[in-house]
Order: sequence, then C-alpha cells, then structure tokens
Amino acid sequence: MGNIAGNPTRMASPRIPSLPGAPLMPKSELPQGFPPRLLREEAMVEACRVRDFSVIFQLAKRAGFYPSRLARCVELTPSAVGEIIKGNREINNISVVERVADGLRIPGRMLGLARRDWEADDDAVAVQVASSEVDPFGCLADTGPDDEPTDPQFVAALIESQLPQHYKSSNFFGARHTIPAVVQHAQTITRLLESGSSGAPRQALLQTGGRVAEFIGWLCQDLGDFRRAALWSDRAMEWAQEAADDHMQAYILFRKSNQATARASAGRAVGLAKAAQRLPGLTPQIEALAAQQEAQGYALMGNPKAALARFDEARTLVAESAAEAVSATGLDTSYCTPTYIEMQRANCWIDLGKPQQAIELFEGHLEALPQVFRNDRGVYLARLGRAYVRAGELERGAEAATKSLGIVRYTGSARTFGVLSAVADTLTSERNLPTVAAFLEHFAIVRDRFAA
Repeated sequence: MGNIAGNPTRMASPRIPSLPGAPLMPKSELPQGFPPRLLREEAMVEACRVRDFSVIFQLAKRAGFYPSRLARCVELTPSAVGEIIKGNREINNISVVERVADGLRIPGRMLGLARRDWEADDDAVAVQVASSEVDPFGCLADTGPDDEPTDPQFVAALIESQLPQHYKSSNFFGARHTIPAVVQHAQTITRLLESGSSGAPRQALLQTGGRVAEFIGWLCQDLGDFRRAALWSDRAMEWAQEAADDHMQAYILFRKSNQATARASAGRAVGLAKAAQRLPGLTPQIEALAAQQEAQGYALMGNPKAALARFDEARTLVAESAAEAVSATGLDTSYCTPTYIEMQRANCWIDLGKPQQAIELFEGHLEALPQVFRNDRGVYLARLGRAYVRAGELERGAEAATKSLGIVRYTGSARTFGVLSAVADTLTSERNLPTVAAFLEHFAIVRDRFAA
C-alpha cells in the first residue's frame, strides 16, 4: 500500500555527498549551533518540517553562520552553500541532511531524523519545544516513561490485527481519514524500539513497523506528498532490513518504483522494479506487482514490446495463484488480481498512444472492481476520462471524469485529482458541449476545495 521522528529514515549505505562535484570541506571548528530562541521560531520550525534548506541556511546567518563557516560545518563547498541559499540546489541525500543537523546542532526530530548522538549531552542546545512545532510528520512519539510495562509482542500483534481494517478504510474513505490512526501505531512502535527491545519482541516490532511505515508512505503518496512518502518508505526499508524480511524489502522496492512512475522517472522505476524481483522466494503476487511496475516504466520509455511482455507475465503469475486476503508474509496483496494488472495495462496504453485499447480494458474491468476499492475506482474513472478525451470522445470523457469527481471530493486523492486536472486542461476550450461545461463547473468547485 503509503516519516517519523525518532529513528533515521534511511537504509544502511555508504556516506556520500548528494551534490555531485562538490568536494567536502574539512571542519576546522566545532559547531556552536543555533540558539534555542532561533530554533523555536515559526520560520525555522516550518523550514525544518519541509526540509527547506534554502530558508534554513538563510536563517543561519542570524546565528553567525555566514557562507564560509556554514560550508565548513556542513561539509560542503561555499559555492554549493550559495546555490542552496539561492534555491538553485536541493539537499535530498539523507547523509547530507544528517551533516546539516550535526553541523548546525539542529535536533534530529526537527528534520525527521533520529536523536543525534550529541543531543543527550548537549544541554545548551537541546531545545524542549512542543511536538506540534518540531515534528515534521505530525507523529512525534511521547518521550516520557510508560505508566506501566508494555509487552512489545502483544502491541505488535494488536497493531497487526488492526491493519486490514485500516487498509479497507483508506480504500473506501481515502488516505486522509486513515493517516492519524496509523501514525499513532508508528509512534508506538518507534517508542518501543527505542526502549531497548531485543530478541523476539524487537523482531515482531520491526516486522509490524515495516508494514505500518510502508502503508503510511502509500497514504502520503495518494495525498500527493512525495517527500514524506519517500521518507516513510525509507523508514520501512530500514526496519525490514533489520528484520531480514525479504518479502517486505521487495514490496517496498515495488512501492518506491511506483513512486518513481508517478513522477515520470522511467529509468528509476524500471531499476527499482528489477531490484525487487531479484530477492529470493517471493510470492507470485509480489513478483507480479514488481513485474507490472517494470512494465509501467517501459511504457513511460515508449517501449510497448517490453511493457506488454511484462504485463503478460504479471497477469499469468496472479492468474495461476490463489490470492489470499493476507498471505503468509503478513502483507496484504489481495488487490493484486488480473483486474488490477489490466487496469495498470490500460493506463499504459494511454501513454503509448493507444487510447482505444485503454478504453476497452477500463470498461471491461471497472465493473469487476470490489466496492471497497472506491478510492481506486476514482483513479480509474479519471484515467478512463483521459482515454476518452485522447480518443476524441470528449463528452464521454467528461462523463467519466464527472463520476470520478464525485469520488475524489470525499477521498481527497491527489492521484485522482492530478489526472482530472489534465482532463480539465484539455477540455477547457470545449465549453460549448453541455457535458463538458458541467464537468468543468464541478471541477472548479472541487479544485477550490483542494486549494483551501
């Protein structure tokens, strides 16, 4: 399916700079850090929440961190720092984010990182701020002691038992209705992991935590927040790797490939999907999910032969296996059915310039979609509308898009709204058609609600 304060959101990897060609600057002085007053300011809290390093570096000047000193503290060149301040460069690599936190003494929780090693002993910089101000993901765990002992395995099992209902809720009502409860689960798991759990209890927490974090990543993606989606996926991968959960790692790679596809990064989508399929002993559903995701990457590349071959393989995998609500892996892959594969194939037909084939698949499979998948139905109807418009059937496209609008107004799905926006842009000059005019009127109302 789907950033949390308290643990680093990264996979174990070599420490490398995110700015190619920028040699590291040696630290010639120990960082004094931002004063507590500056760390509490709304502008700084918000900049850290969204990881806007241009603003963070500009505010650093007020603490005496001018470009040359700033460069030394965060191990970048002065020219790279200057480009970041101007907004011409971004910092995305987690190792560089950590260097900024450590070099400027920004508490890890403000940047969505684990508590830094220096925080426990650095009373001059440790800032006690309300969690709503510093938690970049809205889920900072309570750091106070428990009132009574908690059995980690019991908690993990309880959370695990609630996940199927959360899946159904998000599928029908939308991600924004589900996120608060699931984030609380992630918060609880983080706190228990940090309390020193080991052995079987820690293993249970890691496995359940991986599923929870991956799910929240999907929810964030559905709401159009790709930054947080990526951070949650990284957190899920970290926990899955520690748990040695190959199925979960493969599923997360599939999800990260899906994120790449949504952002039209074809090469990354194919590479991540292939990486998912290299893990051993996968269930047919996980193999199929990765294969169809690889196919979507090929479609973005304009390679129909490779795309259709992988779709066919994915369809065969799910047709020959009995999908269960939750497999022995604990992952819910019940949605991966022949209908799901064909819906993804249909969307790729649009990208490949064959909208009529897309229409036939959408129309042939939409009725087979279970009622609980209302959120996905909204996406598919929007894509059907896009296919009709591409095929020149403008009024039928507007009809399908209008049905999708009726769903997205409740689910708040940015996935769906993005497709509908493309349909609306294409139809803007066709207001003389009554069905089109009605769709554009309703679209404007929903758009204004999204903006609000």
